[in-house]
Amino acid sequence: MRLASPIPGSAPGTSAKGIGFIVLAALLITLNDGVMKWTGGSYPPGEIMVLRGAFMLLPIAFIVWREGGWPALRVKNKRVQTVRAALAVGATYCFVFSLRAMPLADALAIMLAAPLFMTALAPAMLGERIGWRRWSAVLVGFLGVLLIVKPGGEAIRWIALLPLAAALFEALRDTLTRRLSSGETTSSLLCATTFAVILGGLFSLPFGWGMPRMGDIALLACAGLILGIAHFLVILAYRAAEVGALAPFRYTNIVWGVLIGYLVWHHLPDPQTLAGALLVVLSGLYIMHRETTLLRRRTGRG
Repeated sequence: MRLASPIPGSAPGTSAKGIGFIVLAALLITLNDGVMKWTGGSYPPGEIMVLRGAFMLLPIAFIVWREGGWPALRVKNKRVQTVRAALAVGATYCFVFSLRAMPLADALAIMLAAPLFMTALAPAMLGERIGWRRWSAVLVGFLGVLLIVKPGGEAIRWIALLPLAAALFEALRDTLTRRLSSGETTSSLLCATTFAVILGGLFSLPFGWGMPRMGDIALLACAGLILGIAHFLVILAYRAAEVGALAPFRYTNIVWGVLIGYLVWHHLPDPQTLAGALLVVLSGLYIMHRETTLLRRRTGRG
């Protein structure tokens, strides 16, 4: 499971503290992805999801306690929460599968398409009007995705379609999060998603699990803990700073991905992949800038 978009309602203003929280969260989520790749060649994705998810419950319990305990877990819209959790399971399966055969930075670069999918889905799912500027940014962003996937060559790598599917699932999940945000707590969203990912992983048990080595259990325990901490840092970040101020720093995960991929596996993205990632990032930043500008116009804030 990866980081979801924040729930609206953060404090106004911007601060270096919020930026620090979001950069650290991006590092932790990428370290978690690195562990997924490291262990992915030895165990099926479902087993990894269960072991990591079990340890992730510890920091989530702390978040629940901070939000008021059991009352914070009340689910108001069970149907949409269920669909959202199922999308998180699909995204996690696709992403973990992709890491078995793809460099970490390449998979993360393709996952950057999630905000583009969110913008494209907004008219149908949220009734939002998307102007030609944002549609143009979406098209440019998907051009960048094509550069990363490299269709038409030997690198059409069907495996590259898995992180793209994961990005679509995440976009659907985060769009539902925006619909749920007015009535659901952060704790209920986190717990429903985490339990769904664990349950989804358990369904793969009949297809063969391996006995995990103690060292790998320790790695997956660390992955679960740091992923839960990353969620908490995101909550703190969006309470300390505006969404528009933090958005550019969410993309630092691609920097961490390149660094970790090189240090651990000696993988470096090729120039075409880097160019594609740059297009996707710039498109996402422009879309966020445009949405922030329109929001300020509607609310009379500058």
